Amino acid sequence: MTDVPPEAFDDAAQVLRSALAGDSDAVVGAFDAVVDRAGVAGAYDVAWCLAATMVGDNVQQGRWTLDFPGIDEARYDARWVARFVSAYANADSSTGEALFGAALADGQLPECLLTLAGSAVATLRRRAA
Repeated sequence: MTDVPPEAFDDAAQVLRSALAGDSDAVVGAFDAVVDRAGVAGAYDVAWCLAATMVGDNVQQGRWTLDFPGIDEARYDARWVARFVSAYANADSSTGEALFGAALADGQLPECLLTLAGSAVATLRRRAA
């Protein structure tokens, strides 16, 4: 994981708590608070922490490929999450930053971040089952 400030972990935990509670307004509010305090770079750090949550700690080094049948037909936010998490798994922060910037430029970043939070929660629930 790239170096992220300690508060990004706290912010990611807040996003996850809100997402686990099913409160999408609180997820959006948590990201908005991060942007107000730390700018878009702060939101990127939180997103990177959420991707780390999904990937886990024991990932073997090497190149990972994205295995998502039908990805080109998926919604923008689903494609974005798959590619962003893949960038994290490959320790490819430049691709993660490019994806983040593209979603911002396309006006899709809020929906992508909400989907990322939901995907992280789904991953945590699957692991707990």
